[in-house]
Amino acid sequence: MAAEKRDYYEVLGVEKNASAEDIKKAYRKCAIKYHPDKNPGDKEAEEKFKEAAEAYEVLSDPQKRQRYDQFGHAGVGGAGGFSGGFSSMEDVFQQFGDLFASWGMGSGFSSFFEGGRGGGSRVRRGTDLRVKVRVTLEDINNGVEKKIKVRKLVPCTHCNGTGSADGKEGETCPTCKGSGRVVRTQRGIFGMVQVQDACPTCHGEGKVIKNKCPYCQGEGVVRDEEVITIQIPAGVQGGMQIPVQGKGNAAPRGGVPGDLLVLIEEEPHKDLIREGNDLVYNLLLDMPTAVLGGQVMIPTLTGDAKITITPGTQPGKVLRMRGKGLPIIDQYARRYGQGDLLINVGVYIPERLNKEEKAMMEKLKSSENVRPGAADKSNFFKNLFGC
Repeated sequence: MAAEKRDYYEVLGVEKNASAEDIKKAYRKCAIKYHPDKNPGDKEAEEKFKEAAEAYEVLSDPQKRQRYDQFGHAGVGGAGGFSGGFSSMEDVFQQFGDLFASWGMGSGFSSFFEGGRGGGSRVRRGTDLRVKVRVTLEDINNGVEKKIKVRKLVPCTHCNGTGSADGKEGETCPTCKGSGRVVRTQRGIFGMVQVQDACPTCHGEGKVIKNKCPYCQGEGVVRDEEVITIQIPAGVQGGMQIPVQGKGNAAPRGGVPGDLLVLIEEEPHKDLIREGNDLVYNLLLDMPTAVLGGQVMIPTLTGDAKITITPGTQPGKVLRMRGKGLPIIDQYARRYGQGDLLINVGVYIPERLNKEEKAMMEKLKSSENVRPGAADKSNFFKNLFGC
């Protein structure tokens, strides 16, 4: 069983109310401490370097931070079957290379490649794709499987994704001699360091294509459509983003495909309103039922349910149907409860009456039971407006 992720604030050593600048400073401190140039061959330091980068990637983005604060790792794609984080050191440097450069830390590839991990040519990665998927409250309540058609880059079938007209791999790059890297020396926070960058001739692949495939122009990818199955877990919320690994654009010439980022959009329900894990239904009673009591049908996500209205029910009263809301999911994507359905009671006052109805109302006006007293007035406005 995979170990549970640490709290991102704990990873960076900041409080939950930390400012954006505090978070950036904390990440810089972690990046320097666990940087591969300072910890060559240290597996534990590498994991902490990636862990800090993952924490900063979330907490430095206001929207991702808000979702993380509300839902934990499940809200930003870190648990419960979602993908998340950085799979390699190269991913980190690609994401934050400019930031590291502004701190005088270089690209950091020197220790990464020389340490024996990932030595050789660089593997290109396809770009991520983002799609919107609309879900109903019923989908959110139960979880749902969606099939969507995505237009994206896929491996070229004519050259098997190699980019070569004969389907074979390219020739060794004359500039980098197949290493995919060129070395330069620069001054950084650790003194003079050698920094390895991607070869400008082969773009880090170590090979060049001379006889290019005419169908993909040597890229190894073409644009096509693919039907992708997506599992939407119960308890999601509009604005959440679910990454689906490997379903983004294919990478040129057999590289690693990008991810498909699924943005959740909630469809409005015709009767129910969502408030967190609770649902709200506005019930408008007729006067006789409000006065005499009775039974009414209330829509829920699992079908209509019957509730009893007690005699003398006042406008503004809130009734509660426990367990009829949406699933409550913790930060590790475990379901441990269900929200409630709140029923806001209103009473309909007719604007037009016939002669017989008017006579009945005139007769009622003389009854003391239908005229509010001081206590009735106080309780009515307190229930209706809270004051």
